[in-house]
Amino acid sequence: MLAVTSSVVSGNNTYVVGVDFGTLSGRAVVVRVQDGSVVGSAAHPYPHGVMEAELSAGPAATAGRATPLPPDWALQVPGDYVEVLAHAVPAALAAAREEHGVRAEDVVGIATDFTACTMVPTTSDGTPLSELPGLEDRPHAYVKLWKHHAAQPHADRINALAHERGEPWIARYGGLISSEWEFAKGLELLEDDPEVYAATERWVEAADWIVWQLCGTYVRNACTAGYKGIRQDGRYPDRDFLAALHPGFADFVAEKLDQPIGELGAAAGRLTARAAAWTGLPEGITVAVGNVDAHVTAPAAGAVGPGQMVAIMGTSTCHVMNGESLREVPGMCGVVEGGIVPGLWGYEAGQSGVGDIFGWFVEHGVPPAYHEEAARQGVSVHELLTDLASRQRVGEHGLVALDWHSGNRSVLVDHELSGLVVGQTLATRPEDTYRALLEATAFGTRVIVEAFEEAGVPVTEFIVAGGLLQNRLLMQIYADVTRLPLSTIATDQGPALGSALHAAVAAGAYPDIRAAASAMGRVDRAVYTPDEESASAYDALFAEYRALHDHFGRGGTEVMHRLRGLRRAARSGSGSAA
Repeated sequence: MLAVTSSVVSGNNTYVVGVDFGTLSGRAVVVRVQDGSVVGSAAHPYPHGVMEAELSAGPAATAGRATPLPPDWALQVPGDYVEVLAHAVPAALAAAREEHGVRAEDVVGIATDFTACTMVPTTSDGTPLSELPGLEDRPHAYVKLWKHHAAQPHADRINALAHERGEPWIARYGGLISSEWEFAKGLELLEDDPEVYAATERWVEAADWIVWQLCGTYVRNACTAGYKGIRQDGRYPDRDFLAALHPGFADFVAEKLDQPIGELGAAAGRLTARAAAWTGLPEGITVAVGNVDAHVTAPAAGAVGPGQMVAIMGTSTCHVMNGESLREVPGMCGVVEGGIVPGLWGYEAGQSGVGDIFGWFVEHGVPPAYHEEAARQGVSVHELLTDLASRQRVGEHGLVALDWHSGNRSVLVDHELSGLVVGQTLATRPEDTYRALLEATAFGTRVIVEAFEEAGVPVTEFIVAGGLLQNRLLMQIYADVTRLPLSTIATDQGPALGSALHAAVAAGAYPDIRAAASAMGRVDRAVYTPDEESASAYDALFAEYRALHDHFGRGGTEVMHRLRGLRRAARSGSGSAA
């Protein structure tokens, strides 16, 4: 385990707080600066969760007239994030006080991380539009979560125009930007609800909005600006490019997006009296610049050198790694100088659905008898299926699946794609399909790893963080499929710990994030290693996966896109697909 105490810190009574804002909840940890020990933690679920089928917030919903949402939408309520500050942080402090005698005045800094790209439309003072009278029932006034994929047509237009004009920045994103990102969602807002777009004075990443609430200062973090905001070499796409997309979009950057940039690990400001009252922390302590959940996790896992790919595996997976030089990797989510740690190029890729796929199958594809058996054994359905699937030899189920139930983030960058299982027969059982879905996500990761290696960015170690590392079968499958040693972060709060590391740097406890990672990081090396027999068997299955991947994802057939069009037409009542 990596844990080396630094002489920079004297004593063991100084603490920082890290807060991780995930897809369904927020988690807070109190961490000792000297060695990274988590001395208190707490979580708080978002009261409104993720709104995908209907707008369950606002006066109309309260009156029983919730507005239905179109396909591929995913909204959240910004007030839910403040509730995390008001509940999880005090609870984590209380746990630290009860178990370790930590006092609030011992805390010297707080830092946060967020899902991305998650956008909040606000007024100039940071008030979310969803809180303004007259806009509470307008879906576009709410937070668009990272998994809001309805802006795919707008992303397609941005990509096509960028290639037509030869924009140099498009290569930094593997040739394609995503529907999840700032510009696609902003263009969608302009064209779908011009009135809300006009009322939007600031188009704010949630990672920056929550820091704004903590310290009263709006600082745009360098990570999301580079990866999600198409900011390269100090510039965004220019006004002429934006005007060519839509005349009303010409001033999007200047009027709604541009803001002073804060470097990772720097101080954004000081905790305000209002935020101190929410959190129970001392007024005036350091508030660090915001960050992204995946990127902030890399230092917590000791991954501050080139070649170490960190996969933060939860509802989705984000793959981040550092490289010594700039390379163009097809379908990557982005490469940003200093995007993870200073002095290296930070690369990002990802899979839009991983844990979400397993959860969907358990909820909708498993018969009652399995639920009853899991209850009888006192385990979850996931655990039951994992146990049954672990008894199989590689290939025994006769299936291969595509992991595109939430579209493809890398390397195809197409959220109009959908899931697929090939090989089912009347003998197929739920554990067969479940294992095939586990394997499909590993195959998707192998596609990403190979894309990096072929582009001259070698992957030497695969490190896993996130809730899914608890599934030992899944971890062994990943080691076998990728043929890489698989290390695991030695904490169940990777992003929150990563935020705490950045809080320590911002508060001056360490000179930089490398020093903080050396002292406070937590990783167990090579916990899983490839089994040659299984790896060879997976090579054959992967060849079938790759054939399906290219056929359905690279133009062999457009059936998935046509089905999406038919679904939209049916849901809208138009009767015909575009």
